[in-house]
Amino acid sequence: MTENLSNREKEVLRYIVENFIRYGLPVGSRIISKQTGLNLSSATIRNVMSDLEDMDLLETPHTSAGRKPTDRGYRFYVDELMNKKDLNNTEIEYIKNKIDDSKSTIFNSDDLFTATSQILSKISHQLAVVTQPFLSSGVFEKLEVLNISSTRLLIVITIKSGYVKTLLMEVEKVLHMPRIDKITQILNERLSGLTLLQIRDTFKERISDLKNEEPELMQMFFDSIGQIHEEDEKGKKVYISGTGEIIAHPEFEDVQNFKNIISLTENKNLVIHIFQEPAKSRDAVNIKIGSENDEKELKDYSIVCTDYSLGDVSGKIGIIGSKRLNYAKMISLVEYTSKLISELIK
Repeated sequence: MTENLSNREKEVLRYIVENFIRYGLPVGSRIISKQTGLNLSSATIRNVMSDLEDMDLLETPHTSAGRKPTDRGYRFYVDELMNKKDLNNTEIEYIKNKIDDSKSTIFNSDDLFTATSQILSKISHQLAVVTQPFLSSGVFEKLEVLNISSTRLLIVITIKSGYVKTLLMEVEKVLHMPRIDKITQILNERLSGLTLLQIRDTFKERISDLKNEEPELMQMFFDSIGQIHEEDEKGKKVYISGTGEIIAHPEFEDVQNFKNIISLTENKNLVIHIFQEPAKSRDAVNIKIGSENDEKELKDYSIVCTDYSLGDVSGKIGIIGSKRLNYAKMISLVEYTSKLISELIK
């Protein structure tokens, strides 16, 4: 039973996991004997490694006499042996400066989320994923309609606490701005304070007396809310960066591994699905290692993710990488980045 590991076994397992994470090479007993303070002979360490292998914490690759961690070994390390590793000052300043620069782009969520995924991939050297917030639970604050051309309108929906969603809509006839402004004011008075989901479900009842007042504009607003809800249902928007970073790792010198990771980056529906799983708690960092993932495409990868908040709505940020992730650092990275994003519009 892994919970009954001796201190000696824990130290050997810790060394093997951390050494394999750093170098990607199986670890032999002689290295452990020479480079640790355990003061154990190679023969004794081989026995310990054999016991850890019997517990399915280590495995022996076919081409090597050394050992490497199994998925179960990684899990025990993460849960029981890993020490927290803080980001260094250079990394903290880099993230903070990039996120601060994004404050001016809060009205262009694509820029914010793209920048965040690029920050994560640059520091982690892995795939970085950011999902847009799930907006249906957000509280509607106000609507603005901007005239882009005679047949195109920009619908600007502001969620409480400042998050903004923009949608470009086509119209069949020219709508005059004074009429648009009047209807917009009425909608703001009647709908402010409701969630977008409540608006979608009760909109027609709430504006029943206005059905003859610019019906095309009314329908356009209703369609905008419906489109937002549909995006939530489908998880339409996901931002992925770091393909060039992850393929630089030695695992991806193998042609099949290279093809697999490229295929994963192109399968956005799969990425969205795995990042839609509910968190254990709002502030928790969730970690899935190899076979813990339900999807067969992810059996060779680990995922580290957490939630971020923008006012009343939230999304997810995270890392996808090989199983020999630097888990301690990845946890600190997603925690700190999530915290900074969540503070953007407080």
